[in-house]
Amino acid sequence: MFDAPVDVWYAWLGLAVAGAVALGTVSALPTAPPPDAAAVAGTVDTVTAAEAPAAARYRLLADEVRVTTRGVSLRSDGGTAFAAFAVGAVVPVERGGPLAGVALGDPPGRAFETPASFAGAVERARAAGRAGDAEWTTGRTLHARHVSWGETDVTLVLVA
Repeated sequence: MFDAPVDVWYAWLGLAVAGAVALGTVSALPTAPPPDAAAVAGTVDTVTAAEAPAAARYRLLADEVRVTTRGVSLRSDGGTAFAAFAVGAVVPVERGGPLAGVALGDPPGRAFETPASFAGAVERARAAGRAGDAEWTTGRTLHARHVSWGETDVTLVLVA
């Protein structure tokens, strides 16, 4: 009367499969929260809103970063996060060029001969930063610098 029915092994097999599925689902969950892209964008917005010259650095806790004229995306083991910039005068800068030196603190007059050549470099960087296929890059620090020279008033953003 209290014996297990003959077909109880089906129940054990079903429980084993359900347990394996549950274990697989739990192990696939991220172990950390996604990076805080809103804080990074807030730092850039603060620099943009300040009077030139203004600068800030932000220590990134992400494996990869993508900066465009619209916002910043961060990616890590915890996932991917995006935050938009509130102001449109942000220009992403690639490492190694003359704008990178300005983003890191050099005066624009040291890297460029005239305000017009500075404005041309900013426009080229802005056009490259608008492209929807901006590359993911690695870096540990985001540098934001609000610069004004001649008629050009811009916030340069560099990930180094």
